[in-house]
Amino acid sequence: MPVEFLGIAATNDGSETTPRSGAAFDKEYTLRLARAHEDHGWDRVLFAYGSGSPDPAPAAAYIASRLDRLQILLAHRPNVSYPTYAAKTFATLDRISDGRLTVHFITGGNDQEQGREGDTLTKDERYARTREYIQIVKRIWTSDEPFDHEGEHYRFHDFVSDVRPLQRPRPGVSFGGSSPAAYAAGGAEADIYCLWGEPLARTAEQIEAVKAAAKAAGRTDVPRIQVAFRPIIAPTEELAWEKAHRTVAAIKARQGAGGSVTGRHSGPTRPQNTGSQRLIAIAEAGERYDRALWTPTAAATGGAGNSNALVGTPETVARALLDYYDLGVDILSARGYDLLGDAIDFGREVIPIVREEVARRDAARAVRGPQTLTAVNG
Repeated sequence: MPVEFLGIAATNDGSETTPRSGAAFDKEYTLRLARAHEDHGWDRVLFAYGSGSPDPAPAAAYIASRLDRLQILLAHRPNVSYPTYAAKTFATLDRISDGRLTVHFITGGNDQEQGREGDTLTKDERYARTREYIQIVKRIWTSDEPFDHEGEHYRFHDFVSDVRPLQRPRPGVSFGGSSPAAYAAGGAEADIYCLWGEPLARTAEQIEAVKAAAKAAGRTDVPRIQVAFRPIIAPTEELAWEKAHRTVAAIKARQGAGGSVTGRHSGPTRPQNTGSQRLIAIAEAGERYDRALWTPTAAATGGAGNSNALVGTPETVARALLDYYDLGVDILSARGYDLLGDAIDFGREVIPIVREEVARRDAARAVRGPQTLTAVNG
């Protein structure tokens, strides 16, 4: 099966290790970073969402209008706009990007962060709302006639959008989460299900949970699986591990100085969302897993988002990614701590190795037929 690579479309150069050098929305840097991804083999970039961060939709439109190939993954929280409005925004952006849009729907796992924009629902209520929201957006994207909706969270009458997405039947829907409520909602509605990087055995368990949820929802297909990591690469293993320890030291130093990527603290020390709780539990159980997974980066950030690292030479990290590919993961998300430099290095040194090996395996499968191919990773 084909493999895709997702990077980050940050609007400034700040990270967990380095404070940003300019404004929250640095137009030149945003374009430079996106162009680096397009020029170095990446398939798409994520425009993330934060309560006080620059609005990702116009930032994505800015990039889409200036680059020709790079695909867009736009993060969106249902609490910030009505689905009728959002569906038009997405359809317009799909037109601007010539059909390169996928929308990542974020339910929200932190009550404090959700409350910053007036969202007071409980976690399970938020998942129910997200599921209804996605269903509405999908229908708007594909409906030629006005329709009414009377749901638990949304009610409207006689709506039809005059702007339709370029993609047919519609843009893709991306979703993430690690709780039973997340599996149920995403298993039912998502085209892509997103997971944070965990040990192989735990990732396999999550994939099975997503498949089971899709089956329970009556689907005959299953979402594609995406897994996210923070690669730390260097020419030798020794240099990579030295870099990894420097990275954790920089994260801790910045936190000690009261810094964060957004310029504010993220909230409670112990995270509320299941995904971050899982990352912390994995880190408490051990620092190293499988071929190259390393947890101190997640521990240092309190399990914040995509935070487990893959450490080693480009060859080692590529082989580690292929281990996940063998589980059924076909979208690999990666983001370094030097956003621009790491995007270029990963694109030059890791992506070609993975693509070449995936092509070799696919060719071997084609020759051998549908039987399982036992991969030799070295």
